[in-house]
Amino acid sequence: MSAAAGAPPAWAACDPYTAALRSGRGPLFLRLADGRLLPLDVERWCAAADAVDRAVLARCEGAVLDVGCGPGRLVAELAAQGRTVLGVDVCEAAVTRTVTVGGQALRRSVFGPLPGEGRWGTVLLMDGNIGIGGDPGALLHRMGQLLRSGGLLITETDPADIDERAEARVVRHHRETAGEPFPWARTGTPALLAIADRAGWRTAAQWAAGERRFVALRTPSTRSASSSAEPPKSTAVISSQRPR
Repeated sequence: MSAAAGAPPAWAACDPYTAALRSGRGPLFLRLADGRLLPLDVERWCAAADAVDRAVLARCEGAVLDVGCGPGRLVAELAAQGRTVLGVDVCEAAVTRTVTVGGQALRRSVFGPLPGEGRWGTVLLMDGNIGIGGDPGALLHRMGQLLRSGGLLITETDPADIDERAEARVVRHHRETAGEPFPWARTGTPALLAIADRAGWRTAAQWAAGERRFVALRTPSTRSASSSAEPPKSTAVISSQRPR
């Protein structure tokens, strides 16, 4: 399925993921079609923002959109700093937890309509979320639609030098078959920079912190100027409140 089709990334709505967010702990894995298990760091996601996270957030400019916000540690940290920030996630448990810890969040797919399109100062794709939809090029195109002219995309890349597309499931152990498979991508820094360069993005920075890797990109120069618009604002809703 193409990312541009607008279907929510199924991994974040499956039962093992929801259960892990509610408990705040794993084990939880991304199982690829060839049987490989990639551990998912649920405990870190459900904890408060750490020093590496805070260093990333210090680079944010203007109003911030956290795509695939998960349980909301980054949204909550920015909100505590008095920043304008909104999280979006397709998982009801993620949105509920984000609101509980003090952030604003909407249950939405990034490929569907979102508040403030074309006016966000910074968009975050952390914790492997460059893989959403299984097509980093299509995801970068969508990020360009969300950001203001000259806006900043900060994405966490895979620690390995990899450029992989695969079907995956989220599971608690290697024998589990819960949930439908979904398209996913694993993209290291060299591959992401090549994809971004072809699409006209400008590299603002790349850095490492321990085993984590990050890239900051500026929107393509062909974007029409809209940065004078007011920062986007939204009210958090949970699943029962979202438009049908």
